[in-house]
Amino acid sequence: MGKPLFYEILEKPATSCIIGICSAIWFYIQKKNIGYSHVGLSYESAIEGHYWRIITSAFSHISVIHLVFNISALWSLGVVEQLDHMGLGIGYYLQYTLVMVVLSGVLVLAIYHLLIQRFNIEYFRRVTAVGYSCVVFGWMTILSVKQPSTKLELFGFFSLPISFAPFESLVLTSIIVPQASFIGHLSGIVVGYAIAWGLIHGMNSYWLLSLLGWIAVVFAWSLKKSGAVDLNFLEIESVTDPSLPVWILASGNGRTPQMTALPNGDVDIV
Repeated sequence: MGKPLFYEILEKPATSCIIGICSAIWFYIQKKNIGYSHVGLSYESAIEGHYWRIITSAFSHISVIHLVFNISALWSLGVVEQLDHMGLGIGYYLQYTLVMVVLSGVLVLAIYHLLIQRFNIEYFRRVTAVGYSCVVFGWMTILSVKQPSTKLELFGFFSLPISFAPFESLVLTSIIVPQASFIGHLSGIVVGYAIAWGLIHGMNSYWLLSLLGWIAVVFAWSLKKSGAVDLNFLEIESVTDPSLPVWILASGNGRTPQMTALPNGDVDIV
């Protein structure tokens, strides 16, 4: 018999939290009847300044089957948290999960840009990607390099050798689910190999917190810039009475102040 679920949750706290976040967001999206076009990532939305979608698209899912498939694979991949002796563990898991969320989203946009601008394939301008599969495929790839003897368990009864899982899953998913994002999944694999081979390295708690801080800033700024959410509290109001003159340092000799007044579609499942 396997361990009780409670003990497995304690052994995979970060994975459990991410699964809880994805599930809570799915329930919220269903309750509020929010469409994937409002949270997903597309090239068109990105050039309009909706950079926040890189984050929201990763944690949103369009159906319960989509959600269950991703969290089932993610639960199996949570073994990374238990591999401290291999230089992995919970710290590594959290640090590089964040890296994969951001970089896989950026890579998807870069590929869309290439296909649109270089090859004139306008289809990819409005294709909307949504789902956590980029990160799932990234962790599959990292484990296939770091611990090739591991097996990927799906739904508790189906397993794949982890050494072949990334590309097997890439092909099978594209065949079984025509709407599955080949580019999104491939981006996760590319970022996963970059991390596993040490091309992306040096993450620690300091850089994790710094990256989180910058993500929060860009997230809030792009929400306000795109007008997706009313963030009036971010406005900096002038404390100067516009009826009064304001002294500013004039150019010229740099010593004499002068007086002036202030001028009043399609969706890709990932």
